[in-house]
Amino acid sequence: MPCAPLTCCTLLGAEQDIAGKALLPPGSLNRKLREGALSGRGDWENGMDKDIDYDNDNEKDKDEGKGDPEVRDSGSVTAMMERAVVTGVFPGAVLLAGDRTAMRYEAAFGLADRFAQEPTRLDTVYDLASLTKPLATTLAVMALVAEGKIRLDTTAGELLPAFRGTEKEAIQIRHLMCHRSGLPALRPYHLELVSLAPENRRAALHRMLAAEPLEHPIGTETLYSDLGFMILCWMIEEITHLRLDRFVHDRFYAPLGLDRLFFPDPAHPPKDISFAAAEQCPWRKRLLRGSVSDENAWVTGGINGHAGLFGTAGNVYRLLQALLQSRTEEENPLRLPPALVATFLSPDSPGGRALGFDTPSRTGSSSGTRFSRHSVGHLGFTGTSFWMDLERGLIVILLSNRVHPSRENNAIRLFRPAIHDAVMDMLLKSHQPFKDQATDPENKI
Repeated sequence: MPCAPLTCCTLLGAEQDIAGKALLPPGSLNRKLREGALSGRGDWENGMDKDIDYDNDNEKDKDEGKGDPEVRDSGSVTAMMERAVVTGVFPGAVLLAGDRTAMRYEAAFGLADRFAQEPTRLDTVYDLASLTKPLATTLAVMALVAEGKIRLDTTAGELLPAFRGTEKEAIQIRHLMCHRSGLPALRPYHLELVSLAPENRRAALHRMLAAEPLEHPIGTETLYSDLGFMILCWMIEEITHLRLDRFVHDRFYAPLGLDRLFFPDPAHPPKDISFAAAEQCPWRKRLLRGSVSDENAWVTGGINGHAGLFGTAGNVYRLLQALLQSRTEEENPLRLPPALVATFLSPDSPGGRALGFDTPSRTGSSSGTRFSRHSVGHLGFTGTSFWMDLERGLIVILLSNRVHPSRENNAIRLFRPAIHDAVMDMLLKSHQPFKDQATDPENKI
């Protein structure tokens, strides 16, 4: 398999020596290294493979095992990523690690498009899939709660007339965000919606959501559900009178200068952007590149609460960094009450999920074994993930196009815990203890 790993890399301390001695397959590496000093805290984020997107299993942060020992023993984060490309875990990826103050490792590997032989770059834009849930929809809900326009116990019946008088009218925003609404995981709405005129599809989707029967009584079971975040998007747009993409752009992304975190609008395709290729879609009969993989999001214009967001690793990091910093009054770049941020980042249900975020499973986590219990993150079906260790103030982002050219490639399941453990080990060599007061349970609303 062709391989063109690593266009740019910032390495940390001892890791640089290891990477310099790594034995790699002939012709597999074409890289530039630039030294970077590791200062401050070092610890990685937990990665969870909970983002099933319904081709994977639906169990919380499971199914990844303890990682591949052969990969784990390669010793170098850089060498592990290069080997992942060579062995077909993904065609290409960007791996980034940082803390509350700065990036500590950033590297691009492999190919953004196998057919065009286009190498991955640090500014390659990925389909973030279900990272849309925490990085767009959840932030929008935070803003509306902060403004007093909704509460976490506000019900669907209060906000959406279509739910009144139905079994779903008592579903609270909290239930939707923790996947305890009783709604099913997924429905193939796209198969029916595609036959409608594009301008009629969103209203038709809303009618389908309102008519969807519950699978469990409200609040009794945790079942990861895209439908819940489609409903959250509907609520957000009803309250703000803005499309979700416009609201989060104006409220969060633009003030932070994040011009590579966005929902591609099919009516106004972005120009001069290097997108990572995704799958050869049998339903759409074309290679997806710059078009959202999720069918329900695509058929309704590419913008929804469960999927549709695209971005670079660097922009995702800057948003997560701002989220970490906003847990205290001193910095607060997101302009949100720190107690509210702490509430959203804490486990909020018997299923162990935080509000819009995932948390590491005690065993078999895709984040590996090194993350603290005070960690949150999320997975995306396309091969994306982020994890934040709230206790140590650390962020780890892995963006890949593992679905290119086929969704059937699930090798990332074994790789995720191994790479997280390797990065953790690397960072802990220079780790300085850090205690964030925002992890204190009393500092919440």
